[in-house]
Amino acid sequence: MTVEFRKELFANERDDDLNEIGKGTQRQDALGHVTGRSPYFDDHLFEGLLQIRCVRSPHHHARIRSVDYSQAENMPGVVRIIRPEDVPNNFNTLLSLLNFGRDDEPLLSSKKVSYIGEPVLAIIAASDRQARDAVAAVRVDWEVLPHVLDVEEALKPEAPVVNDVYPNNTFDYHDKYDHQKLRYGDVETAFAQADRIVEGRYQMSPIEQAPIETNGAIAAPETNDRFVCYTSTQALFFSLGTAAKLLNVSSNRLHFIGGTVGGGFGGKVDSLVEPMAILACMLTGKPCRFVWDREEEMQVGAPRGGERWYLKDGVMNDGHIIARQFTGYFDSGAYTRLSSYAIIKGTAHLPGPYHIPNVKSDVFCVFTNRTPATAMRGFGVTGVDFAIESQMDKIAHEVGMNPVEFRILNAYRDGDMKAHRREAKNCALIECAQVAAEKANWPIRDEFKQASSMVGGGGERAKIPHTVTDEDGKIGDRRAGRGSGGQTRTIAPSTPAPTPAAYTTPPPASPPPAAPQPAAEQPAYAHPAAAPAYQPAPAQTPPPAAPAPAPAASPPAAPPSEITPPPSARPVNRPGYSRFASNSGFRRR
Repeated sequence: MTVEFRKELFANERDDDLNEIGKGTQRQDALGHVTGRSPYFDDHLFEGLLQIRCVRSPHHHARIRSVDYSQAENMPGVVRIIRPEDVPNNFNTLLSLLNFGRDDEPLLSSKKVSYIGEPVLAIIAASDRQARDAVAAVRVDWEVLPHVLDVEEALKPEAPVVNDVYPNNTFDYHDKYDHQKLRYGDVETAFAQADRIVEGRYQMSPIEQAPIETNGAIAAPETNDRFVCYTSTQALFFSLGTAAKLLNVSSNRLHFIGGTVGGGFGGKVDSLVEPMAILACMLTGKPCRFVWDREEEMQVGAPRGGERWYLKDGVMNDGHIIARQFTGYFDSGAYTRLSSYAIIKGTAHLPGPYHIPNVKSDVFCVFTNRTPATAMRGFGVTGVDFAIESQMDKIAHEVGMNPVEFRILNAYRDGDMKAHRREAKNCALIECAQVAAEKANWPIRDEFKQASSMVGGGGERAKIPHTVTDEDGKIGDRRAGRGSGGQTRTIAPSTPAPTPAAYTTPPPASPPPAAPQPAAEQPAYAHPAAAPAYQPAPAQTPPPAAPAPAPAASPPAAPPSEITPPPSARPVNRPGYSRFASNSGFRRR
């Protein structure tokens, strides 16, 4: 059954005019913040509150030979040592609550550590100082193992195994492939027909969310054999479910209370502090507090995962992109957490907001000996969006086009078929680009000012093309040296092509003149000579066995003023209404 979410069904639940920019609207929680009355988890203090600190790994990768805590347990103030065997169900992955992925991360590690800061023991003491002193007295005999910190190095057959549950150093998708795949059309045939090939490599480093309030929780006994947990979590029910699973208790015995989160940005969804605080409370019968200090927040607090993207585009001289190939690597760190879901989101976003008739992508969730990654703003989309838009600027420069006009030319129109085989609806990139260009005083030609997301889509663009599929990337093939997925790539320079007229950067923005400038005074964005139009493969027809013969000589170039977006074979008619404000009033569609 197909479910379509339509916001008009919920129109009575909120005012949806979204007309707030430029207004002094007061946040609902502002008064509590400025008066100090906003409740945070750490405001709930209890008499005899115990403190928890962890013994953590100093190594990226090491086997635990032995742990000696005999001196620590006899130190002043120490109430209890929590060992891995004290955790009732010491294996979890966050997305197991959604039946996605396998349990791969212990709350306390007993055999091996896979990142610096991984906990192996927890100490409960009367004060934070006493807990820290006891942690320093614990002796661990480590066997240091080889480690890997780079995503592409981790995919090589000889790389050390980071995560024993996923011995290929990749998350397994659909119980068949070692990465997430997308195939639409015939990329290789389109590359052969393209006038030029443009490649790029883009990377985003891990980013720590750095909340002012570090991760923490306080647990205390309640009546009826229940436990209350005050927490800083961003995902209250995730934390409740995770604690119930790790501690092997019914969730109705756990009373979770959230509140004001002192900064999170996605970094407070992993639910590590709550199970530990509750377990300590269960073992001692007293209220317990587990809060990371700033060093722990920066070292073991899960960052946004690092990403590396390789893009390859087949482009015609008139600016149309006819093929796009992605190879992406998401650094999950040592365990899965939410990274496998980020790959699903990233793949669902491809190839960006652009109509490209041939798309191929391979996106890997890779395990390395880094701190496990988690969510952060735009989770799963931010990194690939950076890569896509950087690549769009690069292509626009290659073909000598105004980058705003280039985006309008290739943007989705209503009725287009997406690479995920869903019809594009309510498209708005064209209108957003027009308003942005106007507000930035960035000149675009009249035909691009007049373009619309409602015109030019559908028809041939709505048909699902014949798609070339493959069985590359089966689980275990790459580790065994079979296939080529996940190998290091070298970006080649763009293929030679007729030199385009130089793209001239517009002059710095200045106040608009009193009257419109003559067209001759606007910067010219010349296009290269037009090439023969790209001919997609017939729908549901196998591609030819041999490459097509060389095309005939190119026809004369069309004047720039005659270049218009592709005509609509199936105009989409929708009642006009205002959606975007511009300097000259409202655009009506």
